Amino acid sequence: MSNNWRISSFNGALLAAYFIPVWTIIAFSIMVSPIHGLYERPSVSIAFYASDYLHLGKMATVRLAWLLALARITVVAFFTVFLAMAAFSPLRKSSSGADEALAVALCLGSVLSFASMMMASKVGEVEAMRMHASELLMLLGTAIVMLFETSPKRARASANAATTTETPAGQLSLQQP
Repeated sequence: MSNNWRISSFNGALLAAYFIPVWTIIAFSIMVSPIHGLYERPSVSIAFYASDYLHLGKMATVRLAWLLALARITVVAFFTVFLAMAAFSPLRKSSSGADEALAVALCLGSVLSFASMMMASKVGEVEAMRMHASELLMLLGTAIVMLFETSPKRARASANAATTTETPAGQLSLQQP
């Protein structure tokens, strides 16, 4: 393994290894059978909240289920883009696109998990609330690591700036003796 992997990239890869298969299976079960898929454990809090508080009809519930599946597939797509960009060394070294894809996946996944957790607490689904809370904590933990971790490029640039400010004007490399 290369030595330029950062902790947030490694943590993001581990998150992607969890979220890609799990959320893809959930989204495809919703796509195949929207109502049945919506009332399974990962999405039951949204289904109960929609039926109890929003009083949605059958077609509106199906649309909500498809919208939830689309949101989950979008998060999976961003995690997949992150993994693809992080896996190839030239892409990882040249740009921060992998970090941007991971940040979008973390943001969208956190919003979805937080909303699901709040709906689960509102309708009294304790186990669904625990599942969404643990997913939210995983996503937020990686986001916090990304936030406080310095980029290798920025660390080198700040080190170079520190050495140039400490060099006296008489010892510049461009001047001839």
